[in-house]
Amino acid sequence: MDVSKTKSSFYRRLYVAWLIDSQTASSVPALTEVTGMPRRTAQDTIAALADLDIVCEFEQQDGARNHAGRYQIRSWGPVDKNWVGEHLVQIKQVLGYP
Repeated sequence: MDVSKTKSSFYRRLYVAWLIDSQTASSVPALTEVTGMPRRTAQDTIAALADLDIVCEFEQQDGARNHAGRYQIRSWGPVDKNWVGEHLVQIKQVLGYP
């Protein structure tokens, strides 16, 4: 299946937001483990969520050092998170993720 870079980028952002929001993977190491994407791609994808008006914030763990903590989705903005959940199989298939 031939997928445009725009669509795959959009789906990657939706999938990462869903993984963070569902607490399946709420840190960069967890995202790389679940998806197999490189660390830099995971970091860039998290940063790019703001382009979709998805508010994602890092929550520092109390007493932890070296940026230990997790990401949280504060707002999905104009994105329907229920649609994302209902289309996870399709999204993962397009992205080639397990």
